[in-house]
Amino acid sequence: MNPPPPRKGTKPGKTILETEVLIIGGGVTGAGIMRDLALRGVHSILIDKRDLCAGASGGNHGLLHSGARYVASDLHSAGECRQENQLLKRLAPQCIEQTGGLFVAVDGDDPQFAEQFPTLCRGAGILCEELTVSEAKRLEPHLSDKLIKAFRVPDATVDPFRLALENVDHSRVINGSIYCPHTELLGFERVGDVIHAAVCRDNRANTQLTIRAGQYINAGGAWAMNIARLAACNDVHLLYSKGTLLISHDRMTHHVINRLRHPGDGDILVPGGTVSVLGTTSTRTDDLENVRPTVAEIDLNIQEGSAMIPALAGARYIRAFSRVRPLLQSTGNTDDRGAARGFVLLDHATQGLTNFCTITGGKLTTFRLMAEKTCDLVTARLGKQEACKTSTVPLPHGEACRWTEPGAAPKYWFKANNPDDMILCECEMVPQSAIDQIVQCAPGIEEEMTLEAIALRSRAGKGPCQGSFCGIRICSYLYDRGYYRDTTGLEHMRNFFNERFKGQRTVIWGQQAAQMELAEALHCGLLGLDTLENH
Repeated sequence: MNPPPPRKGTKPGKTILETEVLIIGGGVTGAGIMRDLALRGVHSILIDKRDLCAGASGGNHGLLHSGARYVASDLHSAGECRQENQLLKRLAPQCIEQTGGLFVAVDGDDPQFAEQFPTLCRGAGILCEELTVSEAKRLEPHLSDKLIKAFRVPDATVDPFRLALENVDHSRVINGSIYCPHTELLGFERVGDVIHAAVCRDNRANTQLTIRAGQYINAGGAWAMNIARLAACNDVHLLYSKGTLLISHDRMTHHVINRLRHPGDGDILVPGGTVSVLGTTSTRTDDLENVRPTVAEIDLNIQEGSAMIPALAGARYIRAFSRVRPLLQSTGNTDDRGAARGFVLLDHATQGLTNFCTITGGKLTTFRLMAEKTCDLVTARLGKQEACKTSTVPLPHGEACRWTEPGAAPKYWFKANNPDDMILCECEMVPQSAIDQIVQCAPGIEEEMTLEAIALRSRAGKGPCQGSFCGIRICSYLYDRGYYRDTTGLEHMRNFFNERFKGQRTVIWGQQAAQMELAEALHCGLLGLDTLENH
């Protein structure tokens, strides 16, 4: 079964769609499942009520774990991370920066844990090299003068946005599998032990859509329990842990820096492009929809991170963000750090269903393995014999997916040497040609893409000014090209600025406060976006 793909640039116009597999949830796991199925010759439709990486997949450190963080608490997860770390470095190098990682202990940290660390790493098969204090300081001059122990491990950084986009793009190329953003699951049509259809709503067009499939995969991350209950399944038990992280104005280190202790708050600094990401906190929550960073969480991250790297105490931060982790833990234990970081695949046989499954938990690093296990189950149910190929087939480079790479835009722009290709985002050097390519052929394109959707598929708005200038320039460019024709474009611009402000409001001090004053003058005083009426 291989339905033809929709016309480029549009969503399918039918009110009823048919496919072999419906995947619910556009995080990296859902995107990975889509590609795994396509490589096995299975057509799928992937839906998300917002867009790719709207949940934890788009709100994390961007750390490709070596597994070393979990050697003392979750040896199984540590081994999975080590295996997937090695595979992804080989198969998706365009999404990864091989920074390496350091685990460092400072005065006051548990010396016994530091002594056991290399032995624990060897037990998980993780390379671990002890460095002298002077060697570590030579590699990373910003490390604390109170450093007492340091080890090097094969951590790396990964671009989750490009990873998801590349997986979806390759799926489209292989067999015309379809990605539908802004498509929210409302419920299932279930008869006995079989789901016959998923009833959805297109949240942009406000129309109803029915999707019929042979198999249904719940890859909703933190929302997986809610999705399962729509299918009358009560065997998914999750707790939710809110994590808050900060983005610095500058890249503070070359390596990923981990605190050499049991996992805690503010104990990882991850470099990415020209910035660094510091975090994370862990707070129990029941709210999946209104997750925002608090000043107390910001202060805690900086306080803890400064013990490793004192310069963090006076650094300029351009943004903070929060997401929710789904934890596989059904007890009332308040220590979310102690919850397993592994994943679970539920076939829902005990719930009387034969064509519905749930995959949840896990890490960004283990998304490919999670997809493999899920697709093994689903293809067996479909009577397919094809084995998994994602452990051997490299992830191709998609032209419209490359713009999320930190520092990539200047490289492509200078190479093209086109004086008419004007830069629209000066912080990240995003040119007109990038915007053109994204709105024409990026995965998930619609007839009218929002600025938020464009920013997700590029580096626009991710620099020091957080979109204050490029939001205006990109919107104006889209008006000039006839892409926006009425006040809807202004509404997209206002929503884009509101979303950026949500991440800035807890870090407005020092230089960033001056940046916000300028942004307010532009957006409210000049453009009057605060008084724009909805149409």
